[in-house]
Amino acid sequence: MAKVSSASKIIIWDECTMAHKRALEALNRTLKDLRNDSRCFGGVMILLSGDFRQTLPVIPRSTAADEINACLKSSNLWRYVKKLQLTTNMSVALLNDTSAEDFAEQLLTICNDQVPVDESSGLISFPNNFCNFVS
Repeated sequence: MAKVSSASKIIIWDECTMAHKRALEALNRTLKDLRNDSRCFGGVMILLSGDFRQTLPVIPRSTAADEINACLKSSNLWRYVKKLQLTTNMSVALLNDTSAEDFAEQLLTICNDQVPVDESSGLISFPNNFCNFVS
């Protein structure tokens, strides 16, 4: 594994948002050591992919503050990350289904906190075409 890691030009880390920041920091130290290179990650390009609106690191018996502190964004390495955003939902685009596209856009609206909240109840209202109810 050390030979493969030291010969790598790029490491792709999917669902990185669930990882503890110490895992990223350990990878940085390991690659620097294996490659005898003091640059960040020993000069290897690291491609992190994930969605911070999904699951953050799970820490048993922790508080929300503990989970946020364990998040990759809390690492001292985060300042070196160049952030890019994907804007096309490929599974929807490939299906060419307009109702699936509408549903995906509605989900993003909810995830991005762009749905108005009823102040008296604290609840949101779903659009009529959000889903089909069946008995």
